[in-house]
Amino acid sequence: MKNYIFFGGKVKVDAQTKSLIRKAIRTTLRSEKFEKDAEVSVTLTDNAEIHQINRDFRGVDRPTDVLSFPMIEEEEYVGDLDIDKNAVLLGDIIISVEKIEEQAKEYGHSFQRELAYLVIHSTLHLLGYDHVTSESDEKEMTEKQDKIIESIGL
Repeated sequence: MKNYIFFGGKVKVDAQTKSLIRKAIRTTLRSEKFEKDAEVSVTLTDNAEIHQINRDFRGVDRPTDVLSFPMIEEEEYVGDLDIDKNAVLLGDIIISVEKIEEQAKEYGHSFQRELAYLVIHSTLHLLGYDHVTSESDEKEMTEKQDKIIESIGL
């Protein structure tokens, strides 16, 4: 299984942060037994931009920590393929670095732990989990996120 992870956004990311994001995505895909080649776009931004995206796409007029835009249909992993790579386009992850900093302080843990947790959470959304409309998914997601974050040492 190959993972193609692309980075963009207002916030520049160092190699160590990129490595952590890749690890969180790969570990999540492995834990979900996703064995196909996959492509994910990750955008790191600020509160102002994620607020605008949240308002425009979800009708929620406030900044949030992370947004997920899945491109697959439910749990069948039938998404568009990147023809050059023959990889399933899982979707986009957009994260507010300002929210990560705020929440890491609030919860009393590191920036890296909060970032990895949000990437794991968002990757599960890309795979079809939806805690917003499904209470069973919410419980299952929380359990999976906790196991995955622990497995990567955070």
